[in-house]
Amino acid sequence: MAQKIVSDSEFPELMESMRSVLPTNFRITGSRQQAIDIREQIVNEFVPFIKETSVDGAEIEPPHPLEWYPNNFGWQFMIPRVALKKSKELSKFHSFLVTETEVGNISRQEAVSMVPPLFLDVQPSHYVLDMCAAPGSKTAQLIEALHSDVEAGRTPEGLVIANDADYKRACMLVHQMNRLNSPNIIVTNHSGERFPNIYRQDAEGKRAGRDIVQFDRILCDVPCSGDGTTRKNVRVWEKWRPDDAHALNPIQSKILQRAAYLLKTGGRMVYSTCSLNPIENEAVVAHVLDHFEGALRLVDVSDHLPALKRRPGLATWKV
Repeated sequence: MAQKIVSDSEFPELMESMRSVLPTNFRITGSRQQAIDIREQIVNEFVPFIKETSVDGAEIEPPHPLEWYPNNFGWQFMIPRVALKKSKELSKFHSFLVTETEVGNISRQEAVSMVPPLFLDVQPSHYVLDMCAAPGSKTAQLIEALHSDVEAGRTPEGLVIANDADYKRACMLVHQMNRLNSPNIIVTNHSGERFPNIYRQDAEGKRAGRDIVQFDRILCDVPCSGDGTTRKNVRVWEKWRPDDAHALNPIQSKILQRAAYLLKTGGRMVYSTCSLNPIENEAVVAHVLDHFEGALRLVDVSDHLPALKRRPGLATWKV
């Protein structure tokens, strides 16, 4: 409450929401026509079936599209994942989700995790950098966006570099990206704040002077305290300490600052965390904006994803 993330009158509602069970969310992936076919199968087959199904004698709400996700490719089912897995009545739908996830047509992803890549507005010609990519759900969105307006059988001009500082997580990232069958993905293993310069090569494979690759789009979904994930990870309630954010703020700022140096003039960068604390959010953005003395500017995206509920960031916070 001290940081005034919400008003005093809204705080009980916030706490009630954080104690509620997290619903099942998923995103339809794959090629455009393939995604449409999957969406229509859910709408025409599974939604009517689940409408007529009861669990333990109670009617359940069928899956519904997230109203802010483009093309109705993002879905939410108010049944928790554990309950969905155990329910005999919903076993057919659960098997469908598992099968389509394994072949890469569906991605099981929290709704809030789907948001940052959408604000990047990735185009097929873009060079995109995901600074802290593992486990890879957002990276998958970036790759799908890269391929979204490309004719079948053709390859986009751009690419996605997915980086993670942790070697094991980077290896897991490679495994996740294999499902996408895209030749436009590179996985790297570097500390985000020290991500190296990449130099272009000439026709003979030699470095072309100091022609450094810069990126059209950069996602900085940085390491954080995770205090906004209590519905998913209840142990956050036990481990959370006020000084966690202060310990993370310097590294978060360094990652965002390094990303800014790698961004093309006129490019777009999105910064995101799983934290509610302004020390990890507004304070980091404010610091980096101040550091670059006008070379960076905040972009108003209030007209993008208009159905998404949001509020302006804080202008003041306690340190």
